[in-house]
Amino acid sequence: MTIVPIVKATAWWIRIFDFPRLQIVAIGIVVLILLVAFYGIDSIGYGIFAISLVVSIGYQLYMIYPYTPLARTQVQYRQDSDPRTNLAILFANVLMDNRNSDDLLIQIRAADPDMVLLAETDDWWQQQVDVLEADYPYTVKYPQDNTYGILLYSRLELIDPEIKFLIQDDIPSIHGRVRLRSGDEVEFRCLHPRPPVPQEDPSSAPRDAEILIIGKESREDSMPFIVFGDLNDVAWSRTNYLFQNISGLLDPRVGRGFYHTFHAEIPVIRFPLDHLFHSNHFRLVDFQRLGYFGSDHFPVFITLSLERDAVETQPEPKPDVEDEKEAQEKIAFALEPPQVRNPDRDRPPATDLSLS
Repeated sequence: MTIVPIVKATAWWIRIFDFPRLQIVAIGIVVLILLVAFYGIDSIGYGIFAISLVVSIGYQLYMIYPYTPLARTQVQYRQDSDPRTNLAILFANVLMDNRNSDDLLIQIRAADPDMVLLAETDDWWQQQVDVLEADYPYTVKYPQDNTYGILLYSRLELIDPEIKFLIQDDIPSIHGRVRLRSGDEVEFRCLHPRPPVPQEDPSSAPRDAEILIIGKESREDSMPFIVFGDLNDVAWSRTNYLFQNISGLLDPRVGRGFYHTFHAEIPVIRFPLDHLFHSNHFRLVDFQRLGYFGSDHFPVFITLSLERDAVETQPEPKPDVEDEKEAQEKIAFALEPPQVRNPDRDRPPATDLSLS
């Protein structure tokens, strides 16, 4: 389980082992204790096995270390921020068959964010949460019954919002800019790519490529930039580290904690799948994992403060030549035919792209 994900292949049965690093550490420690207690390590075979376990545990701890409070934070904390330059975002995967919309709406109203992103939304979910339009008049809606519908509500003005299909024709993403109360504009991207699991996609290639395409856009854009949503990837995967290097975006989780968002109903199987990354123009005001509302994901609430001097004190990750090459290869591979997507398939239009 430790060795397999070191391979850079995209097959689901390889990439799935990026996820349970904490669980592998726990299993390794238990097995090591049982080995020493019941068999000892005085024979060559048991000694080699014990060393292998120690190496496995050490490697997994090394991979998850940046997401512990022991590590240095990537994003500085700002307590006395200017409300005009703040941007508060709540995002959640609602679980399409979940019917506890009232519980989610209660949390949204209590958090009082500027933007609300909901993934895995169908027509039923849109009907339930459209009550938000009274306070959030700017919307982008693309409900679907394939668990990849997406809804965005904003009380701040959205500029040129649009739905794009970067890799697969049934996986929408939202692209645009949002104008803060200060008048500053921020580029944003909302994503929900397919996970690498047999019932969804046998390969991580489409997910990886979609994330990396956005990463390259961010690197080439000098504006403040944020990316958020259910990325169906863990914080400590190779793709995540590659994305940060390619994009130059920062992760407010680093140095603060795991903030597991999935699985909400199974405490021993939890991973950080819902993410927000941002350019180094921002400092962090607030970061919370919110409460259970019937979904298999917890909502995330983050408030950022746009501060131009933050660029000088928060260095952005940098790609090396190998990173650039790997990212380009992943994108090119995912775009090669034959591909899951079908560009000739009719798509229903996105609704209410920007209401004033």
